[in-house]
Amino acid sequence: MAMKIILLQPYLNLRGGVERVILKVAQHYNASIYVLEYDKAATFPQFGDVDVQVIGKDVPLSDRLPYRASQGYRYGYNFYNLRIKEDYDVLNPHISPSEWIRHRNGRVLWYCHTPPREVYDLYETRMQNRSYKQKLIYAALVGTYKLMARGITKNIEQIATNSQNTKSRITKYYGRDSKVINPGVDFRDFYTDGDSKYFFYPSRFVVNKRQDYVINAFSQFTKKTARKGYKLILSGTLSRDPEHVKYFEKLKSMSKGLNVQFKTNIDDDELKKLYAGSSAVLFAAINEDYGFIPLEAMASFKPVISVNEGGPRETVADGKTGFLVSSPSEMAEKMLMFAEDKALAQQMGKAGRRSVERKYSWESFFEKLDPLLRDVSKK
Repeated sequence: MAMKIILLQPYLNLRGGVERVILKVAQHYNASIYVLEYDKAATFPQFGDVDVQVIGKDVPLSDRLPYRASQGYRYGYNFYNLRIKEDYDVLNPHISPSEWIRHRNGRVLWYCHTPPREVYDLYETRMQNRSYKQKLIYAALVGTYKLMARGITKNIEQIATNSQNTKSRITKYYGRDSKVINPGVDFRDFYTDGDSKYFFYPSRFVVNKRQDYVINAFSQFTKKTARKGYKLILSGTLSRDPEHVKYFEKLKSMSKGLNVQFKTNIDDDELKKLYAGSSAVLFAAINEDYGFIPLEAMASFKPVISVNEGGPRETVADGKTGFLVSSPSEMAEKMLMFAEDKALAQQMGKAGRRSVERKYSWESFFEKLDPLLRDVSKK
C-alpha cells in the first residue's frame, strides 16, 4: 500500500547532494515537499515535476540579524510552530531545523544529513571570520538552538543518516542512535571521455569545502612537474551569503599566476562532462558528512584523491580506487603520480566504477529506507 509522505526542507536553492536525495525520495514515493525557500532556477529542474509547496512566514526582528543568523531563526520558528493539516502517514524532514516539525506533529522519520556543523564541529571555524557583534549574536542563537534541539530530537520516532561518520555525530550531539542508509548514485548517467589534462574539484564555494587546500596542492604540483598544460577546474554553487562571496574572492586571489578555472552554478550535463574529461577528481572538504563527489568521480571511471577525513574514508578504497591524503603536499604527489602514470589512473578508475555499481545504487537505498518509513507510519 502506498504511503503518503511529506518531506520538509528549509531551502531548495542549490544543486547538491542533499537536494539530490530529497528529489529521489519525492520521486520514488510521489511525495510532497514543504519548503521555506525555493528557487527553481538554482536547483535541479526535475523539482518542477514534484509537488513543492512554499510555506512559512516572516518572523519579527529577523531582518535585523546577520544573514545566516536570520535564516536560522526564521527556519527554526516556522518548523517549530507548523502544524500539518494535510493527511499523511510519515513526515520526512531533512536539513536541520526541519526536524523541529516534531514539536507539533507525530510520525517523523528524520533523514539527518548532519547535525548543523556551524553549531557543532565547525563552530569555531565559522566564528573566526565574524565581527565581535556577530559573534555575540551567533553565540546566543547557537546556545538556544542546542537547548531546543536536544529536547525535540529525543521525541523523534526514527532517525536515519547517510554514513557512519554522521551517525557518530548524531550520537555525540543528540544522544540518539540512527540507522545508516547510504544514498545512491545514478551511475548509469556517468561516463568517461579520456584524459584532458585537468584536475577537477566540484563543490559549493564555502569555507568548509576547502578549495584553498586544493589550490595549494595544485600550486605544488605545478612546481614539481615538467609537464605543461595541466590545469585545475573548480566548479560549484556560489550563494549570495556574504561569507561565501568573501571566500570565493579569496580563492580567486590565491589562484593568480596558476592555471585555475572557476565555473559557478553549472548544470548536470556540464558537470558530468567535466568529470568525464578529468585526469583525476580531488576532494578536500573538512570531515565531510558523506560525500557524493567521490562517488560521482568513481561512477565516471576517475580515480579520487581525497583528504583522509569523514565520509570518503568509508567510500574510497585507499590505493585501489584512489588515495586518501593528509596534506596538500601529499595531494600534489598523488596528482603527479596520475599525470605520469595514465595506466594507473585508468586501473583505479575502473575499480571505482565497479565499487559504485556494487554498493551505491538507489535501489539499495530504498530497500533500506522503505521498512523504516513503514515502521514509523504504524506508530
